Amino acid sequence: MNILFARAKNRKLANKNDLLERQYRSYSGRAKRIRRRLDDLAAAENLGVMRHIPQARCHELKGGLSGLMTVQIDTKYRMIFEVANEPAPQKPDGGLDWSGVTAIRIQDLAVDYHDD
Repeated sequence: MNILFARAKNRKLANKNDLLERQYRSYSGRAKRIRRRLDDLAAAENLGVMRHIPQARCHELKGGLSGLMTVQIDTKYRMIFEVANEPAPQKPDGGLDWSGVTAIRIQDLAVDYHDD
């Protein structure tokens, strides 16, 4: 899958392991889990593949974060992204066709949105 980034800082962190480790050094193992999830996404042929990785817990968000998607990094933290295909592939019922998503744009590498 093609991975794009909404912020240059996140692109730098994702492409340089030493920077990623430095950014998250005070959070036990978080940089390693972020790297694992980025690798999972990059290796996936399409977003539908992520549904078969139970640890990823990939799903569409609702409410104020509607239109965004997430994968789990650890217990509290999630990587948030949006579909970058233009237009977003849709099923006949109007829902997102996950198997047609071949590009995403990462908004945040590790965020806890549960308290918002």
